[in-house]
Amino acid sequence: MTLTSKQRAYLKSLAMTMDPVYQIGKESLTPEIITGLDEALAARELIKISVQKNCDEDIKSIAETASERTGSVPVQVIGRKFVLYRPAKKPRIQLPDTK
Repeated sequence: MTLTSKQRAYLKSLAMTMDPVYQIGKESLTPEIITGLDEALAARELIKISVQKNCDEDIKSIAETASERTGSVPVQVIGRKFVLYRPAKKPRIQLPDTK
């Protein structure tokens, strides 16, 4: 799934007021964290994750790996936080038209 810039901007505005759902530490992306992210995406569609300072990996690569393993789309990476989006079967978030 790819997002248009308008859709990405809309999701960023929604994520702005959200608190991080998960924190990734020095262990980076463990199978347990991937499972938790998957469950959170199923319940919320849009989640924010923070990466602690003791994690040595690049945040952009963590976001890409997490999105690949959960089947989601990375919306944004800012500082030590990133946002993922995956529409549910019955989406609650209505994205703007692609036109």
